[in-house]
Amino acid sequence: MRTLLIAAILAVATPTLATPVQTPATSATLADAASAPSGRVIVDGATWRCEGTNCTATGGANQPATRACRRVVARLGQVTAFTWKGTALTAEELTACNA
Repeated sequence: MRTLLIAAILAVATPTLATPVQTPATSATLADAASAPSGRVIVDGATWRCEGTNCTATGGANQPATRACRRVVARLGQVTAFTWKGTALTAEELTACNA
C-alpha cells in the first residue's frame, strides 16, 4: 500500500517538477552598438549580455522598471527599448530614462 501511495505522489509531482519556470523577459536595445559590452555586465544583480544592440539579462533586484532602466543606461549607454521583468517602458519613460 505504501509503495502504491509513493508511486501515485510521484506520478502527480513529476510533470510539475519537469516544467521549467518561465521568468518574465528583461531586455534592452542599445542606441549605439559601440557602447555594448564585449562580455557580461552586472547591474543591480542582473547579468547583462549583449550581441550588437540587443541585450538580455537574467536575475536582478526587484525594482521599478524605470529605475532599472536608468541604472542600465548609466553603464551601457542610451536605449531605444527597455523591458524589465516583463514590463516594457513607454516612449515617454524611455525619454526620461535616457535623460
